[in-house]
Amino acid sequence: MVLLSFDTEEFDVPREHGVDFSLAQGMEVSVYGTNKILDILAENQVKATFFCTSNFVQNAPDVIQRILSEGHEIACHGCDHWKPEASDVKNSKQIIESQMGIKCYGYRQPRMFPVSDADIKACGYTYNSSLNPAFIPGRYMHLTTPRTYFMKDGVLQIPASVTPWLRIPLFWLALHNFPEWLYYAFVKRVLKHDGYFNTYFHPWEFYELKQHPEFRMPFIIRNHSGRQMQQRLDRLIKKLKSSGETFATYKSFCSFRLQKN
Repeated sequence: MVLLSFDTEEFDVPREHGVDFSLAQGMEVSVYGTNKILDILAENQVKATFFCTSNFVQNAPDVIQRILSEGHEIACHGCDHWKPEASDVKNSKQIIESQMGIKCYGYRQPRMFPVSDADIKACGYTYNSSLNPAFIPGRYMHLTTPRTYFMKDGVLQIPASVTPWLRIPLFWLALHNFPEWLYYAFVKRVLKHDGYFNTYFHPWEFYELKQHPEFRMPFIIRNHSGRQMQQRLDRLIKKLKSSGETFATYKSFCSFRLQKN
């Protein structure tokens, strides 16, 4: 089983590199990328989960409606991606559910930073996917955290997938920079070892970042972005489907696991 997700937020990475970048500019990039993602998912007839900031939901209602109408799941990803607050766990859920008339079952903290388990539980989330159990100095120092899903205080925790033993991360940057054959081999290893694969991307990766030096994006992010990333994601999905893998939303995964347990 493959859990494919997208952190659907206003593009703010240039701000990390000293670029004055407005919300309107960030939304333009991310709306473009989200539509490209949805085109790929529709072509391949797979469902995914979109972790959305309330900023994105409020500023791109047409795209959010397309996500829902095409059968995907919307979960919460805080309010303002650039300035996350502890209250976002509650506020983002209230804003998105109220505006879209849906129920959000899951949460992911911006940049996969730590989040209060007590707040997650108090807000009634079924699952939390805010852990990248990789060892990336300066970003994720998680050598001893669980690699696979686990229950904590009644909430299903769903970490991003990393390889067994060495904990090589298989998130968005890996597909940008690993040879595709190697990335796919790692994914197959995880599927065989864990029984499922959980990864995430961002809409702005599918925008032609290489054509915008003014964004001051590092090479590892610009590498294979835009059209090349669209092709890489499409090929990955097709390879996994051809080998018999099924795709599921996080909500569906939770229902299956909780019933099984």
